[in-house]
Amino acid sequence: MAYSLGIDAGGTYTDSILIRDSDGAVVGSNKALTSYPDPLEGITNSIDGLDPEKLKEITLVSVSTTLATNAILEKTGFPVGLVLVGDYEIPRDSGIENYIMVKGGHDSHGNEIEPLDLERVRGFILRLKDRVAAFAVSSYFSVRNPDHELQVKALVKELTGLPVVCGHELAQSLGAYERGVTAYLNAQLLPVAESFLETVVGEIERRGINSRVAMLRCDGSVVRMQEAMKKPIESVFSGPAASLLGASYLSKQETCAAIDVGGTSTDVSLIYKGLPYLSETGAVVGGWQTKVRALRMETSAMGGDSHVWVQGSNTSIGPRRVIPLCRAAVLYPDFMHTLKKRWIPDRLKLNEHIQATKFFVRTGRKPIELSGEEKELLTLIGDEPKSLNDVYWDRKILPSRRVMDSLIQKRLVQAIGFTPTDALHVLGDYDEWDSEASVIGATLLANFVGVDKYEFCTNVKRLFARNMAKDLLAFLMEGVDKAEIEKVLEGNFFSRFKVDVPVVLLGGPVRAYLEELKELIDAEILLPEYSDVGNAVGALVGKGIKRAEISIRTMYSESKYDLRTKGIFVYTPVGRRHFLTRKEALEYAEGFGRKLILDYMAESGLSPEQIEINIERKDISVYSGGVPLETKLIFEGISKSDVYEKAVGEKETVTT
Repeated sequence: MAYSLGIDAGGTYTDSILIRDSDGAVVGSNKALTSYPDPLEGITNSIDGLDPEKLKEITLVSVSTTLATNAILEKTGFPVGLVLVGDYEIPRDSGIENYIMVKGGHDSHGNEIEPLDLERVRGFILRLKDRVAAFAVSSYFSVRNPDHELQVKALVKELTGLPVVCGHELAQSLGAYERGVTAYLNAQLLPVAESFLETVVGEIERRGINSRVAMLRCDGSVVRMQEAMKKPIESVFSGPAASLLGASYLSKQETCAAIDVGGTSTDVSLIYKGLPYLSETGAVVGGWQTKVRALRMETSAMGGDSHVWVQGSNTSIGPRRVIPLCRAAVLYPDFMHTLKKRWIPDRLKLNEHIQATKFFVRTGRKPIELSGEEKELLTLIGDEPKSLNDVYWDRKILPSRRVMDSLIQKRLVQAIGFTPTDALHVLGDYDEWDSEASVIGATLLANFVGVDKYEFCTNVKRLFARNMAKDLLAFLMEGVDKAEIEKVLEGNFFSRFKVDVPVVLLGGPVRAYLEELKELIDAEILLPEYSDVGNAVGALVGKGIKRAEISIRTMYSESKYDLRTKGIFVYTPVGRRHFLTRKEALEYAEGFGRKLILDYMAESGLSPEQIEINIERKDISVYSGGVPLETKLIFEGISKSDVYEKAVGEKETVTT
């Protein structure tokens, strides 16, 4: 008997699931806490809970993760140097650090505008090489001619040996700044992805499992592990993609919306007649607009482990994830003693870090480069949780928020605090860990806002459910102002929103929010069996897919009195090529695109007869019947092999 193993590593839990290949039935599942910052222990513990005899018969391992998404949402990606070639307008609030803009770039035909200023690039690289983990580069119209990006890449490799990501390698659509953002984020995530994927592969090999290892991408497709390691940005929404496919599979609904409540975020997406809704403009995550082909989704940095904190009379949830108090009491035996000290900070000094229920502990990761303030604070924080009062008990000032943020971003310090999970423990909706710690935390925070602990926790629960409803409605009612949606949800009216598609809930204690959600919206809300490990199911339901895009542009003479064709250029992911006739250009483009698909699939062990290749053609013409100015050929290769098709019956259509 053959089986497939799905693994999903989330911010709080790592889930594993076994599906029988013959009929697609779920035959085993297990959850384990995600280990931080090294995910190995969580992965090992999760797989250990499955039948060891069935593990010997594994033919495919497919993984999904929210670790990349969480790194961006929590701003814990690694430092990167970004080279922008050409004249860009950088938003003031871009949040990009360590970037340079230099002369160079190409025009829309792929012709060089001006030579690349390699000397300025060289100085930038040498200045940053010991302060960053990778470099990224985006050049103006590199999708027409990637030469300047490739020159920068070669120089980075020569001077530093560090990884470097080019914009044209990730996207073939126009938008140089957005390609730069995509490359920048991808470079930030390279160390995260490499560590995670090597951990998965190492654990599979250690167990003697002889199988293919694949990863789910953010558009619902499956790629081989080597490709996933090169382009971790494409896994940025693989967790939500897995939840959507898993929701459809488990609920047996080819059309449904999915709300996936994780430890760090809440994600909403839609599958319609077996096909996930994809974004036309690229994935947006943490406020960043990328050029990554991904699910169209609504995501918010509010999950079960999001930090609940107070300031004045206001209660906020998120955006950062913390270890819940109830869980910290189990992880650290002396933590209850620390919590019971009941430090009460000055109300006027309250912020995200200065809270009666906020504590800090070292992660064990070795520091690379720290400022003097960072070194001093890190030395004071030990292996047991401490409040800022404990850390700075003999000083009159507390550390700046900037320094603490930096240590958390560098993954040197992990925060502990009150969370929605703690609120559920106080209310009796969840009893996974130590409820006493949650009660103490709720009492401390409730005193600041002038209510009792139960009212405080009920308000947190309602706020969380309202956020779930707001995300769902904002997704389904695209273009409607979120503030208007929230106004209706918060008001006391004789009407409420109606949702015309089934809504499937996934996540650990998501059942606790069912009644609150029903009060907010009129919908068929489903909670299928195995909903707590739905992402691991979804990791196995995708197909092996490879996409490629090639453009053919017709060039005319520049004189307005002479409209004769000067030639045809074909733009591929590896460069451009000139042809005299359109027929030659089209034949070359189609052959090259097919070869890209077949070569990629061959590396995954698939033969041409196991692959279905679809070609979509888009012509852009000045007038009807005229020769197109530009033709785009979009190639999509889909595996027909059982290597990837693990859904049962009609559910095999639940893919992109």
